Amino acid sequence: MPQVTGREDDAVNKAAALARDIASDIGSILITHYPDRDTLDTFRPGETDLETALEVHRAVAVELAARGVEIFVQRADRAAFRRWMQERDDTPENRRGWIDRVKRLRGAEALRLLGVDSATAPPRAKYGAAPGPIADRLVAACNEEEGPAFEELTRDLLGASREDVFRLALRKMAGRHGDDAADALEGELLAMAEGGNFGPSGWAELVTLPVALPARDLPDATALGESLAGSGVLRNTIEVRFLPGWRSPDALAELSPVAIRRVLLDLVAGAEPRDLPPGDTDDLAKHGFGLLLGLQVDWDIPIWDEIVAGGLPDASDEDEEETPEQARRAALFDRWRGAAFDTHQGCVPLALVPPSEVGAEIADFLGEAAQHTNAIDDIRQFVAMVRREAGGEEIVGRLDVLDDGLALTLYTERGRFLDSLTLTADRLPARATEMAGVIESFVRVVKDIPGR
Repeated sequence: MPQVTGREDDAVNKAAALARDIASDIGSILITHYPDRDTLDTFRPGETDLETALEVHRAVAVELAARGVEIFVQRADRAAFRRWMQERDDTPENRRGWIDRVKRLRGAEALRLLGVDSATAPPRAKYGAAPGPIADRLVAACNEEEGPAFEELTRDLLGASREDVFRLALRKMAGRHGDDAADALEGELLAMAEGGNFGPSGWAELVTLPVALPARDLPDATALGESLAGSGVLRNTIEVRFLPGWRSPDALAELSPVAIRRVLLDLVAGAEPRDLPPGDTDDLAKHGFGLLLGLQVDWDIPIWDEIVAGGLPDASDEDEEETPEQARRAALFDRWRGAAFDTHQGCVPLALVPPSEVGAEIADFLGEAAQHTNAIDDIRQFVAMVRREAGGEEIVGRLDVLDDGLALTLYTERGRFLDSLTLTADRLPARATEMAGVIESFVRVVKDIPGR
C-alpha cells in the first residue's frame, strides 16, 4: 500500500478515525471510486489529488470491513453524473447524492476495486445433526429480553435451511409456554426470513399487496402493480418489483420460514419463486382474495461522502407522530386505491405489507366489510322506519357530506322534516361522495330540501 505523509497522511488518519467511530451505527456503506483525476474534478470541483482520495477510501474500507460493515462501491461515471445534474441545482449536496443503482459492486469485488485484500469470509456456523440442542438454544434466546443471540442464531439457521430445528423449537415453545408463545415465535421467525442483506442495495425484503378480488374478470396483476409503482406512494429510496400473476394468500400462509427465505432469494436472483407459483385464477376469485408478490429494495444506504460532509443522518423514530410526507403518501395511496377500484374491475387493494402480515390484513378488511354491511342495514332499517312513520306520504332523502362522514336527512315530498341519520366515514362502504348510488336503492335522493 503506498505511503503518504504530511497533509495527506493527516487526511487518511482522520478518515480512518471517523470510520471507526461510525462502524457500530451502520451495517453498510457506499463509497464512490474515482478512476482518474478528471473524474474526481468533475464530481468534486477543484480536487485533483487522486492519490489521497484513493488512499482515504482504502483506509475507510479496511476499518469498516474489519468491523463487519459491508462495503459497496460505485464507479464514478462522468456521463451519468452530468445527466443526473441536469435536473438538479449544482450544489454540494446534489453532487454527493449521485448513486448508480445498476453497476455497483459489493463484498470482495468492491474491496478489490479499492485496492484492499478481501478477507476470507468468516466460516458459516456449524451445528450438529441433532435438532434438539439447537432448538433449546433458539427457545432460550427467544425468551431473553435483551441481546442479539436470537437474531444471530435465526440468521445462521435460515442460511443453513434448518427446517427441522424451527419445527422442533415451535413444538418446544408450545409445550413449555403455550400456543400463544409458539405463535409469537413463528411470527418472529417469518419476519426475519422475509428480509436480509441481499441485492444490489444491501437490503431487500419481500412485500405483498393483498387484493379483494371481484367474482369474475380478475384484473391484470401486472397493470395493477405498475400503477401502484407509478403512483408516487413509495419513498424515493424504495423500489418495488412485482412479479406477474396472482398468488394465493392461503398458499403463502402454508410456507415455513425456510421456504419464505427461499422465495426471497429467488426474487433477488430474478427467478420465479419455486415455493409460491402463480395461483389458479378461478380458485382465487372463488375465495375472494389474491395478492401481488414483490421484491422491495431499499436504496437508502449511507454514502461515505455525505457522512464526511454532515455526519450520519438522524435515525428515524417509529413512535413519532405522522410527518407531513407520510401523510402525503397515505393520501396518495387512498387516491390510488380509489382509482384502482374504478379501473381494475372493482378490485379493492388493501395495504402494502410483508408476507407475515397478509392474514391479519385480510382479517381486518373482512371485519371492516362486516361493519360496512351493518351500516347498509342501518340505512335500510332507518328508511323503512321513517317511511312507516310518514303515514303513507312519499319520502325523499337529502345527503350532506361531513368532515367525518355523511348525514342522511329524510323529508316528505312536501318538505316536512322527518328524521336524520349520521354515519361516520369509517362505517361507510364507499367514500361519502359516492354514497348516493347506494342510498338511492332505498329512497329517492334530492339535491335540495323539498319546497325550498
